[in-house]
Amino acid sequence: MDDPAAAPVLTVRGVSKVYEMGEVRVHALRDVDLDLFAGELVVLLGASGSGKSTLLNIVGGLDVPTSGRVMYGSLDLTALDTDGLTEYRRAHVGFVFQFYNLIPSLTARENVALVTDIARDAMDPADALALVGLEHRLDHFPAQLSGGEQQRVAIARGVAKRPDLLLCDEPTGALDVETGRKVLSVLDEVNRLTRTTTAVITHNAAIARLGDRVVRMSSGAIAEVTRPATRGTVDDIHW
Repeated sequence: MDDPAAAPVLTVRGVSKVYEMGEVRVHALRDVDLDLFAGELVVLLGASGSGKSTLLNIVGGLDVPTSGRVMYGSLDLTALDTDGLTEYRRAHVGFVFQFYNLIPSLTARENVALVTDIARDAMDPADALALVGLEHRLDHFPAQLSGGEQQRVAIARGVAKRPDLLLCDEPTGALDVETGRKVLSVLDEVNRLTRTTTAVITHNAAIARLGDRVVRMSSGAIAEVTRPATRGTVDDIHW
């Protein structure tokens, strides 16, 4: 990881998110402060409803806070309109979701090309798929791939445009233990090779061993931030 004393890639300051549901106000985030630094892998850990997905969506420009500020370098995300947030996502952010979000009628190569065709300085889709060990599955459709292979296609799609931020929302949530470990191994390797700032959100405490830092969330707030003495590997993870 880069020197944490350096300026962060992204800063979150005083961010709250309130959803209005009729007369009910749901506080998804409460006055959150967070920094993300170049090259690190951060694990956002918390139970369902702790606010971690809401925070990731705001960092990724998929949602906006009710109050507070999010800065990507000198760019104030909270001042951007819909078009500005779309351009921010296109230029700077890669996503990996729990349920892959692949298009069934497209091959692995074509699913990745959906991103590379609209990105600047993108990887060749075949190279991105080789990075996740799927160079032999380029022309297979999602239905011809296992769940773990589909998630690796999703990771390839996320990294193919060379994003500054790779945001992963429960990337092993739909997978069995061994397949989940393989997917985590790919994420770990991609982070170490590409030095892409990576945030992984999960409810699984075992996955925290992979992080340069671990951010524990509870009731919409950050309860604790820890920095392990050494970053673990997938071999250290058991659940």
